[in-house]
Amino acid sequence: MSLAKITVEARLATDIKTAWDTYTNPEHIINWNFAADDWCCPSASNDMRVGGKYSARMEAKDGSFGFDFEATYDEVIDGQQFTYTMPDGRVVTTKFEEAGGETKVTTTFDPESQNPIEMQQSGWQAILNNYVKYTEGL
Repeated sequence: MSLAKITVEARLATDIKTAWDTYTNPEHIINWNFAADDWCCPSASNDMRVGGKYSARMEAKDGSFGFDFEATYDEVIDGQQFTYTMPDGRVVTTKFEEAGGETKVTTTFDPESQNPIEMQQSGWQAILNNYVKYTEGL
């Protein structure tokens, strides 16, 4: 039995071009791609094309734990949305939409089976909230 997909979303007080750029450009990704202030993203790479790879290193600032997040793109519609698949087969889709002078970013993903759904949703939402804070602070 597969678990229901999880959705997180946020609105940014910025145009869709800026929102897309700060979400997909590695020089920006390293500044927001973590769920808590005691974590960091020291490196990221992003080859945004079908078959291209996304990779981000996420780790505790004290060095006690870390992991590499990796995925392969299945679909890329520049400036609008993308879908990628993680090595374990889970699929993630992120969409960017204009919403009354703001940009709405919505990510829907297949949960993993090791952690509670609520923990996964709150973790992905925290990362998205960091992204909003970083992007609006530019």
